[in-house]
Amino acid sequence: MKLNYKRVIFVGMAFFLITAFWQAYDAIIPLILTNHFGLPQTASGAIMSIDNVLAVFLLPLFGALSDKVNTRYGKRTPFIVVGTVVAIVSFIGLTFIDNYQLARVVQAGIPGLEQGSLSDEAFDEMTRKLAVELTIENPLPLIGFIATLLVVLVAMAIFRSPAVALMPDVTVKPLRSKGNAVINLTGTVGGILVLVLGMVFATSKNHYMQYTGYVVAVTAVMLVGLLIFLFTVKEKKWAEEMEAESIRLGLEQPVEGNTKTNTRKLTRPERISLLLILASVALWYIGYNSITSKYSVYATNVLGFDFNFTLIVAQAAAIVSYIPVGILSSKYGRRKTILVGVVLLALAFFSGIFVTSTTSEIIMYPVFALAGIGWATINVNSFPMAVELAKGGDVGKYTGYYYTASMAAQIVAPILSGIFYDLFGMRYVFFAFGTVFVALSFVTMFFVKHGDAKPLSKESLLENLDVDG
Repeated sequence: MKLNYKRVIFVGMAFFLITAFWQAYDAIIPLILTNHFGLPQTASGAIMSIDNVLAVFLLPLFGALSDKVNTRYGKRTPFIVVGTVVAIVSFIGLTFIDNYQLARVVQAGIPGLEQGSLSDEAFDEMTRKLAVELTIENPLPLIGFIATLLVVLVAMAIFRSPAVALMPDVTVKPLRSKGNAVINLTGTVGGILVLVLGMVFATSKNHYMQYTGYVVAVTAVMLVGLLIFLFTVKEKKWAEEMEAESIRLGLEQPVEGNTKTNTRKLTRPERISLLLILASVALWYIGYNSITSKYSVYATNVLGFDFNFTLIVAQAAAIVSYIPVGILSSKYGRRKTILVGVVLLALAFFSGIFVTSTTSEIIMYPVFALAGIGWATINVNSFPMAVELAKGGDVGKYTGYYYTASMAAQIVAPILSGIFYDLFGMRYVFFAFGTVFVALSFVTMFFVKHGDAKPLSKESLLENLDVDG
């Protein structure tokens, strides 16, 4: 038994387009809210958390719903297609509303803004003050922006859980950490492509640019990912083969009739472990999301750095790490590997505290490289630990549990961190906030007892090592 890497890569194209979207979303939406509408960090953080509020309710719903769907194209594919198409159209539409708001700011007569000049700190402050005055005077553009944003976010919520649940659908349990490593690797490629587009369109160099061209390019990347997925993935066939393989290896028991009844109740120790896993997910996502959701603002407005290349360094480090981490977790266990990743991520964020606007930008690269390795180490193993406790008919539901924890955390992160930023300044709180919450996740994960892959029989182990019996 060994992982079919080609198959998992094709399945991962759904995650590829998800990652591409969120990379663009996290990069430009905070800048639009802060610079074009003039919102303070707390208000901007509240709007940035809307996707997470929706996700808490919608991701478990659509994950469980996809468990019950059975079409000729499979359980997950219809959700992926519909959600992606609606998200692409509405994301492009969102930029036209922003263009209207930006035109209002330009018409207010700020010198040099119509040429898109790079702004200094005083110019930025003056422009943001004017922008918020215009928003208060006529809030309709902001209302329209938020309404369209809701459409975008609901569309993404439709297929996020089904897309992620597809990997466990076609991968036997002992190989899911490796499978998740490949999925994350595929997704990271999407994120890097979008970061490169950010450099091409100079999204970190111009605070008052129109983002339509950039978003069209991003959605074109998403569309390519969707087309590759549709032409290569045979969801029903691959899921049936995985179920047969799991039964042959003794990992699942045969179920009479409809496989959708293939579910089970957890024991009390398993429930405790699941809750601790979800608590850990929530804590490290609070720490991590507080950094990623506002790093474009922090790098641009506080440090004066190009955030795109810094994030590319983090993504590149993650890419290098995914496959080795998947292999190491198979040898040493998911829990121990996650604990190492938590330590690495906390150290990276702690190091970032000492980087200032007078520090060379190059110093930030090893900081984010370490963060990328730490996050990859955590990410590869946390989702498989959650779905390890599920039967085949429950994978979508347990995927929903996982995302409920992560999205609930991301509701808290932008708002809570935004309050601290407004009170004490981003310079003094930004990395410290992330460090504290990532460190707390070490405590909860330390006490987890379930979620590592079950050992295979000797024969199956030999097969896994590619040794002829």
